[in-house]
Amino acid sequence: MLTLPPSVRIYFAVSPVDGRKGMDALACLAQTVLDQDPLTGHLFAFLNRRRDSLRVLFWDRTGWMLVTKRLARGCFHLPTTPAEGASHLEIEAAELALILEGIDLRDARRRPRWIAPRAATPDARPG
Repeated sequence: MLTLPPSVRIYFAVSPVDGRKGMDALACLAQTVLDQDPLTGHLFAFLNRRRDSLRVLFWDRTGWMLVTKRLARGCFHLPTTPAEGASHLEIEAAELALILEGIDLRDARRRPRWIAPRAATPDARPG
């Protein structure tokens, strides 16, 4: 199981990428296609066209790390259907761990999560 702090986000690219791309090319895709800064320490997941190989790229303040998993049989699936025109999905560490195991999360039933209410902004005071 992956143990990541809640501050680390995981961006899962919707479009497949060339499986031969290295760290620098994937970092460039994270910046240009996903519109995220790859040096933040967040994780960026990419599938190849056949969806049998998943690559996770991240920066750990000393250099790039690239983790690759290729399934012996079957293929990886996106956890949910992306919104029209979306370049990426934001997923949780538990979802990524299940995806790495080859589990299809498309039909999984997700329980609602508690989200802190936004703080009310004070009304503008007349001056």
